[in-house]
Amino acid sequence: MCNVVKLYYAAGACSLSPHIVAREAGLQFDLVRVDTKTHRVEDGRDFYEVNPRGYVPVLELDDGTRLCEGAAIVQFLADRVPEAQLVPLAGTLARVRAQEWLNFIATEYHKQFIWILRGATTEVLTQQLGKIGKVLAELNHRLSECNFILGPSFSVVDAYAFAITRWCNLPKVMMDLGPYPCVREYMARVAERPAVRAALIAEGLV
Repeated sequence: MCNVVKLYYAAGACSLSPHIVAREAGLQFDLVRVDTKTHRVEDGRDFYEVNPRGYVPVLELDDGTRLCEGAAIVQFLADRVPEAQLVPLAGTLARVRAQEWLNFIATEYHKQFIWILRGATTEVLTQQLGKIGKVLAELNHRLSECNFILGPSFSVVDAYAFAITRWCNLPKVMMDLGPYPCVREYMARVAERPAVRAALIAEGLV
């Protein structure tokens, strides 16, 4: 079985999600920082040589294989350490539910921020904030029923949701979490996890 050797990331980007999962799983890996504005790796390489799509995260294995797309990477990482119980077993309905949430976060939540971060017009900004608000309302309802999105235990879904919800505090977004008290409490609860805090410190986010 190939070992994980590198995680290409940008501080505070969606790559925070697999970074958290790798630490929660207790995996050993090297962090390789990418400048998403210049598309240069910290050693000066053109990042497009690593990922032709030009964005993080990228997970590199010791045989040179590279995996892209955060929702796929977090499942791969979690499956390597099943005893950490970060994702339900493959082939179960619970796993499909986890994938359902990962896809929902990727398409209906994560992507809504991109328009704003790229400099949306006032009209588009209002529209995107409304879409984000709908997702936050759904998350708030779900988290009123359980501590974590899949139930009582932290999972890869929480790593992704946490990474993206942090963007609500970005200057271009400034989405008030006041109307979503369960989400606010959840964010504080996740941030207190040792592996999550270690990831935030490593990326210079706290």
